[in-house]
Amino acid sequence: MPEYSNKLLAIARETQASESQLPLMAQTSGSQFLLQPNSDKVCLFFHGFTATPEQFAIIGKAFYRAGYHVLIPLLPGHGIAGEWNGDNPPPLPEDKQVYQNFGLHWLETARTLGKKIIIGGLSGGSTLAAWLALEHPEQIDKALIFAPYLSGSNKVVDLFVRIFDIYFEWRHDPQVISFGYDGFVMPALRVFLDMGAEILAKVKNEKAQNQKAAPMLIVSSESDRAVGNREHEKLFNAVIQFQPKSWYICFDDVLDIPHNMMTQAEGNEHVDLLISLALAYANSNVYWEEMVALSDRIEHGDAFETAIEKLELYGRIAPEMAAMMRIIDASIEALQD
Repeated sequence: MPEYSNKLLAIARETQASESQLPLMAQTSGSQFLLQPNSDKVCLFFHGFTATPEQFAIIGKAFYRAGYHVLIPLLPGHGIAGEWNGDNPPPLPEDKQVYQNFGLHWLETARTLGKKIIIGGLSGGSTLAAWLALEHPEQIDKALIFAPYLSGSNKVVDLFVRIFDIYFEWRHDPQVISFGYDGFVMPALRVFLDMGAEILAKVKNEKAQNQKAAPMLIVSSESDRAVGNREHEKLFNAVIQFQPKSWYICFDDVLDIPHNMMTQAEGNEHVDLLISLALAYANSNVYWEEMVALSDRIEHGDAFETAIEKLELYGRIAPEMAAMMRIIDASIEALQD
């Protein structure tokens, strides 16, 4: 077995030994690791706020089959068993530095395991991934930013999060699974609202002449009732100015893809489409401007193969992207409206 595989096993065992000392919830297995016998490609995924690593198990297996080591660490304060309620809320951090230090630790860990690093996350986890993509772009090949929490879908709710320190309990559809805690105190969520504001301020700062970012796939859904899609567009429109290989995809309302979009168990009946998109982006090396040109050629009658030949995209765009063009076309139109 290669020497660095022993390093991988040591990381997994050390993490699992540490988490074995915690009273983890019955439905969580803690951090998850999928280790290749020989690979220099690593995926690092951060699950959503109040959730657990199980949320990324499906997409993690897809990237594992594509040849990546996969790391899905348990976020600080998450997955702990207890009788949590308003009088005894779960032990979620209320300082963004806790998450940022955690993200930096795992990014450094990923870098010791491979040369090609892809990071990703959902909701608060993708806010953390976006922060890393801006702070350490030279260390990250691509970032998969699924429904980042930059603001809520309602400005009144944002004000509510900023002002009140009450306990809030999620309202769950009884037909779907919910990973993790049932509720939280507002200061724990405020951490990500503050981090989101920091991210948007950073990318829109006109004085930051040397701003850089890792290429980002920013994914939204019109059916998402939890986060503000307009903020996702603002992030993309700012980032594309200095990272032209970033893409923005917004799933049409007809697909009914919810905020918790990573698994069918959480209500996404089109999770295979989401995973195919993520893999296609990871395996492509194409500027957004070229995707707009590709969309335009197809709209005017060219077949996908003909269009990529004319645009000299062979070898740089994943063949699976052909099945994604309708979604990409709709996202381009939405940005141009």
